[in-house]
Amino acid sequence: MDGVNKHEGYIPTSSQEERDFTRQREQWAISLSNIANVVLLLSKIYASYVSLSLAIIASTMDSLLDLLSGIIIWWAAMSMKRVNKYIYPIGKKRRQPLEIMIFACVMTMLGLEIIIESSYKLLWVVGIMLTVTGIKFLLFIFCRQFDNKIVKAYAQDHFFDVITNFVSLGATLLAKAYVWWLDPIGAILLAFYTIYIWAGTIIENAQSLSSTSAPSNFLAKLTYLVWNHDRAIIKIKTIYAYTLGDYYFAKIDIVLSKDMLLWKAHDIGELLQN
Repeated sequence: MDGVNKHEGYIPTSSQEERDFTRQREQWAISLSNIANVVLLLSKIYASYVSLSLAIIASTMDSLLDLLSGIIIWWAAMSMKRVNKYIYPIGKKRRQPLEIMIFACVMTMLGLEIIIESSYKLLWVVGIMLTVTGIKFLLFIFCRQFDNKIVKAYAQDHFFDVITNFVSLGATLLAKAYVWWLDPIGAILLAFYTIYIWAGTIIENAQSLSSTSAPSNFLAKLTYLVWNHDRAIIKIKTIYAYTLGDYYFAKIDIVLSKDMLLWKAHDIGELLQN
């Protein structure tokens, strides 16, 4: 008996209406994030043009890649809803971490590019940056409440933007008031932070694609669930689970009485699988 379980849970506890409402809110979070990325990118382009600050330009490059990566993730989410089961018999669940890895790779390349370009000295504008940071922080609060991995990637991106905006803001102000080299140094620090954060994301999603075994606490709960599923189960012959993108793929073999009717044994197995 094979089945796929989401990482975050073991037994569905919400109604179909609640799950539909949660999926709708997750879609709102993704749409709001994409719209905000467009508006904030335009604002940062204007701030970069007026201020000529290296730190602001670095942050603008980050927002540009946010938008491009957001389009990639949105396309992945839409494509997973339209699945030809004859071509993809187990769905497209593995595409989700792949697209997030693409997102992370692009962000890491951004960090390397900022380090290369950070020898230039520029200035900046405060009001737009504070507005951008505030909007990003609100989007971070909104997106972090969801369990969906794509929405969580957006939450991580929004939080990263809050950090980079504050660092670029502080670096530029200090550079203007005290020493010129604080602005490029701030850009270099942002670049290293970008590489650190998104390299970790690449590693995390690569592990989810490597079909590693589920943790022992997951297997223990799964064993408890199977054993207490039906009194007709005599013993559990085989049980294991491994990562399948954002999910766990579980294989379970149970032993029933040899005298049990076939239709009853089928119903027990099918209910357990569902």
